[in-house]
Amino acid sequence: MARKDDLIVGLDIGTTKICAIVAERTENGIDVVGIGTHPSRGLRKGVVVDIDSTVQSIKRAVEEAELMADCEISSVYAGIAGGHIRGLNSHGIVAVKDREVRDGDVKRVIDAAKAVAIPMDREVIHVIPQEFIIDDQDGIREPLGMAGVRLEARIHIVTAAVTSAQNIVKCANKAGLNVADIVLEPLASAEAVLAPEERDLGVCLVDIGGGTTDIAVFSGGSIQHTSVLSLGGNHVSHDIAVGLRTPFHEAERIKKRFGVASARFVPTDDVITVPSVGGRRPREISRKILCEIIEPRVEEILSLARRELEKSTLEAAIPSGVVLTGGCAALEGISDLAEELFEVPVRIGTPLHIGGLRDVVTDPMYATGVGLVLYGFGQSEERSTARFRIRDESIFRRVKQRMRDWFYPEFD
Repeated sequence: MARKDDLIVGLDIGTTKICAIVAERTENGIDVVGIGTHPSRGLRKGVVVDIDSTVQSIKRAVEEAELMADCEISSVYAGIAGGHIRGLNSHGIVAVKDREVRDGDVKRVIDAAKAVAIPMDREVIHVIPQEFIIDDQDGIREPLGMAGVRLEARIHIVTAAVTSAQNIVKCANKAGLNVADIVLEPLASAEAVLAPEERDLGVCLVDIGGGTTDIAVFSGGSIQHTSVLSLGGNHVSHDIAVGLRTPFHEAERIKKRFGVASARFVPTDDVITVPSVGGRRPREISRKILCEIIEPRVEEILSLARRELEKSTLEAAIPSGVVLTGGCAALEGISDLAEELFEVPVRIGTPLHIGGLRDVVTDPMYATGVGLVLYGFGQSEERSTARFRIRDESIFRRVKQRMRDWFYPEFD
């Protein structure tokens, strides 16, 4: 049995599935040693709506991952998504002491940039430095040791509804797990599927999951914009279920096996068998009719993602194009449709930078789970040992103190 100190576990709590991925650090990098998945029963549009059902799904996925990895899982990095997610950019300026940038100067300038008004019903999930500026010299990623008299920082702040974050922690705790950290899912997916040169040149990641579509724009090696749309692959399956009058689980199966994002790529003589509801006999229909149901919804999702990119005013900052990932990105022909709508190169993103069970997780649906593992390995020892436990009576006090430490350090 592997020592749990050597392992990192990513827990993707999605609308369609719960996925637990176990990985260990090796001399050659990071190897995936265990995977567990189970249908998700307690989420809607990325938000927990039934705690007991979610807890049971988490337990099943974790048990499967434990069996495969031959280990006991006690701590996880959990993903968070949903329409309540908000991202904003901020800017801070401080004077440099002793005319040389030190750790204290960097901390002070980030604290200054974080001093923005955040409603009490929201919690900060991430504070990500974008770049530092020393005496009007921009584009600095690591300012320590540089000479200057004025230090500026541009940062990206991601916030979520406090209750949604607490419900994710509560579900994990009820399943017997600690939560090492809560990670925004598009940031996790980016860790898994984006190449460093894409981040530097500029790229838009569109993660189409079951209940949400997550968007993240990178440029100059850092995150520039994040947003979440409450629309995903489940809406496509629902359209199929209604349009073909078939049970939802059959609609999901038909979508994965026969679905194509654009009907013009499907011959008119292709025929598929569709199960009916209420014990009626199965029917045979043209596959083209199926794709004519799928295409408008997929086009709507991609168009809304394009509109979100336009709102961010970063359209010209993505010469690398768009990377599609998530379960719905496996839909045949979706990259061609996306190229037409975005008018930039589009590719399907699958997990990179991993070994071990690579052939199993090389699928867009595992991007978030693998990314949570990579995020966990990238954290410092101090951050990795942090724990959130909702059963602790002081959880609300500690959440409040965490926000005070970030935004109001002068009151400590």
